[in-house]
Amino acid sequence: MSLPTAPADDPARATTSRPDGPVGPAGPTLDVSGTAPVTLARLVRVELRKMSDTRAGLWLLSIIGVITVLVIVAFFAVGESDDRTFLALLGFASIPQGVLLPVLGILLVTQEWGQRTAMVTFTLVPDRGRVLLAKCLAAVVLVLAGLALAALVALPLSLLGGSDAPFDGVTANVAASLLIGFLLGIVWGLAFGMVFLSSAVAIVLYFLVPTITSVVSGVWSSARDWLAWVDLGTSQGALFTEGGPSGEQWAQIATGSLVWIVLPGAVGIWRILRSEVK
Repeated sequence: MSLPTAPADDPARATTSRPDGPVGPAGPTLDVSGTAPVTLARLVRVELRKMSDTRAGLWLLSIIGVITVLVIVAFFAVGESDDRTFLALLGFASIPQGVLLPVLGILLVTQEWGQRTAMVTFTLVPDRGRVLLAKCLAAVVLVLAGLALAALVALPLSLLGGSDAPFDGVTANVAASLLIGFLLGIVWGLAFGMVFLSSAVAIVLYFLVPTITSVVSGVWSSARDWLAWVDLGTSQGALFTEGGPSGEQWAQIATGSLVWIVLPGAVGIWRILRSEVK
């Protein structure tokens, strides 16, 4: 037994055309096949805006800027004239930024999961790899901004500091070492943020691991030699010295980065790409 079919001219099944697309029984349809994908530059701008939209991110950015200026000015006020060089002032900026920039890197990742906006983000941009890449590039932009702020404050103070050679030792290699030092900190935070996806857990462990390593190194003297190859918190300090790291110190930085950045970062990327967003 066959069911009756509606005639071809049945108005209930007719489809008409509109400028914004065909119209059927369910209403107008939206054709997005010609819509251009979201550019990577726009994704980076979005990630940077996220850091200032939240209260925690805005306060952290403000604290980094204020403490950086205060530390440089304090060293200028109490330091000897011969010590007020550009590199020395810039090196002191690494103290607050080395502590706080990794926290910024953690928040860049975990804010999606802590505020439960990951579903919205990955729905608008289904390619999670591009989102992670945008977060990494946003972290680089923040590092460059922090380094530029420190340089802008240190430059006039070094000229007024009374040193006979305020720019002594400023070379491309030293500048590259400083940049790598700042980048290692925030990338370390990104790796911990991706593997734990929790701001509290990632921040606590980030500060706990170097503390435990330092305590073990201080108590167990025979372990200092091999701990230097995995203690990234100590080995990266050579990047901020005037002469820069030696060949052995570069190797220690590489092995420490492998243990605390590359491996957790690989696990974190796999977890974000494969995990179910709720």
